[in-house]
Amino acid sequence: MSWMKKSALLASITSVALVGAACGNNNEEGNGAAEGDALSGKVVMDGSSTVFPIMEAVAEEFSAEQPDVEVTVGVSGTGGGFKRFVTGETDFSNASREIKEEEAAEAEANGVEYTEIAVALDGLAIVVNPENDWAEDITMDELNKMWTDTNVKTWKDVRSDWPDEEISFFSPGKDSGTFDYFSEEVLDKEDVRQDAQLSEDDNVLVTGVAGTKGAIGFFGYAYYVENQDTLKSLKVEGVEATPENVTALEYPLSREIYTYVNNASMKDKPEVAAFARFMNENAGELAEEVGYVAMEQSRYDENTTLIDELAGE
Repeated sequence: MSWMKKSALLASITSVALVGAACGNNNEEGNGAAEGDALSGKVVMDGSSTVFPIMEAVAEEFSAEQPDVEVTVGVSGTGGGFKRFVTGETDFSNASREIKEEEAAEAEANGVEYTEIAVALDGLAIVVNPENDWAEDITMDELNKMWTDTNVKTWKDVRSDWPDEEISFFSPGKDSGTFDYFSEEVLDKEDVRQDAQLSEDDNVLVTGVAGTKGAIGFFGYAYYVENQDTLKSLKVEGVEATPENVTALEYPLSREIYTYVNNASMKDKPEVAAFARFMNENAGELAEEVGYVAMEQSRYDENTTLIDELAGE
């Protein structure tokens, strides 16, 4: 089953309620409940569109084992997810960047204590139209120049041996963790050029780049993998975005992706602790199914210890 294709259809939806229809005793060791116990209640999460495909897959598998637990997965972007999370509205907040100081301060003001849990690895893909037959590799300095210098109008303005082809820019929206990551790593927190077309929907970016010869854009590597028949990925500093290079963190735009969990929910809601355990046990495998990269097993083992502590076990 292609989880990514299913995710593409749902990425513009604000939230998806995932309720399993399976019946019977599905409680196995490691699902957060004692063997033979059934769980009920709700698990509410929101946040990154990058992390969404993984959590959608996890939620569907979990609901099959715990059909009386309703899992709701929102996709309002990293920033949008944190807006809800820091007020205590959600149990989990999926993020493609670390929480910002101002978000952490608001959580503290609202009495929300939380813990960051790394879920998988991702590479930020730099993509162009497949008709682009001149660019194969690009440097971080060139990316910075392209995305911040409004004097750059054509590819020739970037490199003299590239053609005088007008550049169209496609970027995730400013509420996206992917945009924040790009801003920090590539733009040095300078303002992105005003003529860039921004969207919180990665599928809009895919369509834009695929339909414009001189286009360039960026988003999570998994979205490139799902659309590689209509896009071309550039090497960055001579390194190709591949699962191997992302795992080794050799690709310059490799990153961890996260979920943040409300500590009170972990302690007081067995269904939340159960979901956290299930997520950690299955995130690596499911991440690879939807085009991301699993972390080393030792990282998931560290998460297990952390989750047990948060659940009071």
